[in-house]
Amino acid sequence: MRIGIDAMGGDHAPTATVRGGVEAAQLMPKIEVVLIGVESRIREELAKEKKPPKNLSVVHAPEVVEMDEPPAQALRKKRDSSLGVATRMQHEGRLDAFISAGNTGAVMAFSLTGLGRLEGVERPAIATLMPTEHGTCVVLDVGANLDSKPIHLAQFGVMGSLFTKYALGRENPKVGLLSVGEESTKGDALTVRAHELLTRTNVHFMGNVEGKDILKGKADVVVCDGFVGNVILKFLESVMSMMEASILKYVYTSLRARAGVFLMRPVIRRFAKDLDYEEYGGAPLLGIRGTVVICHGRSSGKAIRNAVRVAQRVVEQGVNERIKEEMAHLKLGEV
Repeated sequence: MRIGIDAMGGDHAPTATVRGGVEAAQLMPKIEVVLIGVESRIREELAKEKKPPKNLSVVHAPEVVEMDEPPAQALRKKRDSSLGVATRMQHEGRLDAFISAGNTGAVMAFSLTGLGRLEGVERPAIATLMPTEHGTCVVLDVGANLDSKPIHLAQFGVMGSLFTKYALGRENPKVGLLSVGEESTKGDALTVRAHELLTRTNVHFMGNVEGKDILKGKADVVVCDGFVGNVILKFLESVMSMMEASILKYVYTSLRARAGVFLMRPVIRRFAKDLDYEEYGGAPLLGIRGTVVICHGRSSGKAIRNAVRVAQRVVEQGVNERIKEEMAHLKLGEV
């Protein structure tokens, strides 16, 4: 299996991306990790490594897509960027997957034009893992679509269920539709109609869930449109930062507080690990003819390494093939 890494994508590239690629190659010797980007800059980072693993290679891509660059402009003018080269390599069968912590809009644009959608999929969706009281849940879409139709949400539920079942190993995952109330009649026209369509699918649809149910782990998969999903994702990140800052602030209020934190250090570490987005690696872009994992722009080497694991699971478990098969039999009667 060959997994490519957009070495030039992310706030800390290429240092973090190269480090993550090296770690992934060391921990997963059966995978060939391909670093794609400006070769001279990648080699500079590799020179810092004592002994780069043999299952790691470099492919030169002379152009760089900036984090704030308009996706359409990047797609038009930078076909030889790391994103353009990675997409072509996967389309030609020279890569099984690629990951990027770069410009999300550009990753979407290159993936859709270079790889296309799976047969039967109306819109792709970004599926991210969020921490819950019982582990994690998959939330989708978190930013690929800002104007979804009911059929899109129904398909998100199907794709999210298959990803959760096969890539995460959860049998018969529970799928919930995010709304303002549990009753099927609650919500806007989009949500009400999507609820009706989801009842026609083969997923374990448990009905509507509310915002408070996400972190409680009531559902294994939570479906929403990309606008709402992205707001939830960014809000959760701010909550985590606020909690960390608040704990530190109160720790220094007294010696008793400091002593208490010292005694609870193992528990705090486990809690922090549960909230750390880098533990989850990245979010797969489901519904395209290929495997693409999108990482947080601030991803460290650890996050990049874990994103490679996500890509590996998606490929090994044949998630795309299973989505394609399910979509071929899905008759929702709405476009």
